[in-house]
Amino acid sequence: MRLGVLDVGSNTVHLLVVDAHPGARPLPAYSHKAELRLAELLDSDGAIRPDGVEKLAATVREALEIAEDKGVEDLLPFATSAVRDAANADRVLAHVAAETGVELRVLSGEDEARLTFLAARRWFGWSAGRLLVIDIGGGSLEIAYGIDEKPDTAVSLPLGAGRLTSAWLPGDPPDPADVRALRRHVRHEIAKVVGDFSRLSAPDHVVATSKTFKQLVRLAGAPRSGEGAFVQRELNRAALEEWVPKLAGMSAAERAGLPGVSESRARQLLAGAMVAEGAMDLFGVERVEICPWALREGVILRRLDALSPVSAS
Repeated sequence: MRLGVLDVGSNTVHLLVVDAHPGARPLPAYSHKAELRLAELLDSDGAIRPDGVEKLAATVREALEIAEDKGVEDLLPFATSAVRDAANADRVLAHVAAETGVELRVLSGEDEARLTFLAARRWFGWSAGRLLVIDIGGGSLEIAYGIDEKPDTAVSLPLGAGRLTSAWLPGDPPDPADVRALRRHVRHEIAKVVGDFSRLSAPDHVVATSKTFKQLVRLAGAPRSGEGAFVQRELNRAALEEWVPKLAGMSAAERAGLPGVSESRARQLLAGAMVAEGAMDLFGVERVEICPWALREGVILRRLDALSPVSAS
């Protein structure tokens, strides 16, 4: 069957179309992204502004039309932290439903962590043992650990790269004092949850997902995405620690000129790198392997599991 996943995130609205069947690997058929940056369309009360709500409805409508053109028979629409944390979330959801007929499912932070963990587990398989999965989005940071397909522990923190950039790093390039303040904040927040994981056995494999990590590993010299999803890509903490001060001294335009860094994500790359560095340091992780699958694939896999005869019995 042809499935579509409509992901309303903090940075983009992403429609991923796949050909999928229970028991088989989902095969990507089409991808459409629209840069919306909902996290930057908030008023002083934390509500998505009217223009942002209208842009979201228009973007969802466009994605729906594309899904229909591509023959999608089952659309799985969801929203993450940008909508979840908005002061007017209910009104936003109602407006989108009224204008487009699409009812967005709002995932909790723990839902995000669990679905991303499922995707990583299916990608690496049981032989990977105990997995620690780290995912940095635009609005939040998710961390999950476990040996099965459902994590034993999963947490979500408001440490997304876009959110932190807007709140803590107004300058371009950023003021060194702001960078130091953000570093303290990031590490203080991550340290709060380290104890939830340290009581468990050490992970056998540490995995990272998200655009932030994919850009960072490219900076560290990993093969570009065009060389295929099955090429192993690893990010060492030592390399990351070298890059963070370099990124802090650059403007967004200068970062955009780096290998693998898109212009649209360049401004928030520093905040994302600081979260990655803080997480790897505080969890005692020397290297992470990048997983091509993440939240969207987790949503697809969960849907396929619900369709399988084993799940239905």
